[in-house]
Amino acid sequence: MNVDLLPHVGVGAYRLGMPVEEARAEAQQWGRPSARSKSEAEPGQIVITHDESEMNIVLGFTKRVLTHIEVWRFRNEEADVHVTLEGLDVFRIPSEELQERLEARGHTVEENDMGFDAVPDLKMIFSSASSYEYPTDSEGWPLYYDYVLVAEQIA
Repeated sequence: MNVDLLPHVGVGAYRLGMPVEEARAEAQQWGRPSARSKSEAEPGQIVITHDESEMNIVLGFTKRVLTHIEVWRFRNEEADVHVTLEGLDVFRIPSEELQERLEARGHTVEENDMGFDAVPDLKMIFSSASSYEYPTDSEGWPLYYDYVLVAEQIA
């Protein structure tokens, strides 16, 4: 399975600006969706879990329109899943190498003491701050990013 990160556009079939009904219909085809909100008709978020890979996608809505998408790294390391940005597999390339490769393509990666790295021109944020047990380097630090945010705006 391939999931493309599309800066300024969305993730896979999910498009920023998409109405909640359209996003919900797409979510039904991809995995197990559940709404987090006061009402089913006006969700703040729809969380979609893909059973085989154990990967989550969180769709965030403002006024019934998709404004941001969070992708959480798969937990099944054996799953045939690739989350790509410009052909780079963001959850399988070590985070330091991914930063270097993005910068070589002309993108500025802003490291933050709060544990995330922003790529402002792409309106994306990457992080390695999950509590889940992902692969680590020889010093015990997360080897890969485990989270990416694609949004209309990043602060």
